[in-house]
Amino acid sequence: MKPNQPQTMRDMLNLYLVAGTQDCRHLGGTPQQNLLSVLEQALRSGITCYQLREKGAGSLQDKALIQQLAAECRTLCRQYGVPFVLNNDVEAAIEWGADGVHIGQKDMPLAQAADLCRGRLFIGISNNSFDNILNSRQINRADYFACGPLFPTQSKPDAAAPVGIDLVRRVRAAGITQPLVAIGGIKAAHAAEIRAAGADGIAVISAITQAEDVAAAVRALLAK
Repeated sequence: MKPNQPQTMRDMLNLYLVAGTQDCRHLGGTPQQNLLSVLEQALRSGITCYQLREKGAGSLQDKALIQQLAAECRTLCRQYGVPFVLNNDVEAAIEWGADGVHIGQKDMPLAQAADLCRGRLFIGISNNSFDNILNSRQINRADYFACGPLFPTQSKPDAAAPVGIDLVRRVRAAGITQPLVAIGGIKAAHAAEIRAAGADGIAVISAITQAEDVAAAVRALLAK
């Protein structure tokens, strides 16, 4: 059964889970088992994209272990017809058979990353300001833009200052039509307003990984 099956880039962004083992260490199993359990529950409940972001305090450091984990995450995503995205590492994303890669403003330059990805996988880029968005649009090589953090977040200690939902409105008011996902401190109570502001979807970490009931959390984030 493949309940998710995103048809377009905008569909794919509807509910985008970003997570690594560092986000699931409060659970009882091994770090890898914890993440895979949360991911499968989230996939079964209807997330439309998953990004493995194995980064920060408590994350795996052995690249061979990360590659093995990526393969297991990719297999789960395939079972549910959901794109599998790798964070930051373009070359690994290609080598490991990811569907897409997500980069930040301080990672590999967008044009260079897009050249490597051409015909192999899609690419998304983080944007922490309206100027970032304008620059990303001018380069015109990303398949989607991430915008945020909208709210304060504990999941990324190095996150930029919150930009608020008004940045999403400003982007759309400026006639920027690229597929757009909002991220950063988002909870279910924010979801409808963010989508109404013009985002194609929302990306979350702790709203799912820290939930006592993953299925209920996903349903709440998807509610119209």
